Amino acid sequence: MTLLILGLAIFLGVHSTRIFADGFRDAQVAKLGLNGWKAVYSIVSIAGFTLIVYGYATARMTPVVIWSPPLWSTHVAALLTVPAFVLLAAAYVPGTRIKRAVGHPMVAGVKVWAFAHLIANGTLADILLFGSFLAWAILDFASARRRDRAAGTEYASGPLTRDLTALVFGLAGWAAFAFWLHAWLIGVRPFGA
Repeated sequence: MTLLILGLAIFLGVHSTRIFADGFRDAQVAKLGLNGWKAVYSIVSIAGFTLIVYGYATARMTPVVIWSPPLWSTHVAALLTVPAFVLLAAAYVPGTRIKRAVGHPMVAGVKVWAFAHLIANGTLADILLFGSFLAWAILDFASARRRDRAAGTEYASGPLTRDLTALVFGLAGWAAFAFWLHAWLIGVRPFGA
């Protein structure tokens, strides 16, 4: 459990510089250059992510059950991950109406993903992992929207085909993960056997 907590602190900590230490980030960009900052940011993120994966896998071997989620929560979680994947795809397709409406679809997708997993899992490791990501995403989304308002940022939208592209890629990503990758990477089949 210690490695999971350490990984979360490192990964979410570095991802929180825009929330809590924007001045520090700006100073590091000025000192290291944008590419230097991105290199340090990436190395620290990878280290944190590695600890999260290893720590979570280790914690799952001896789970501490806090509550037993009802069966319906797994179905709700599976449904909630659909918009999470569409939001994730919309973050990478420029000019979607989704991005114009949401502003930061990737962070919104993380919120939905974390909430979905939080209601469907009841071990201490799950609560730490998904609860931490949910708390971070809520704070990051609010911070990013506040920066947008302060800067007068508005996201332009292009033709409807961009939203359809995000929808198709999001649904394809969801299907691939739900029916194959989740079991292969995580060891859990969202839809049972």
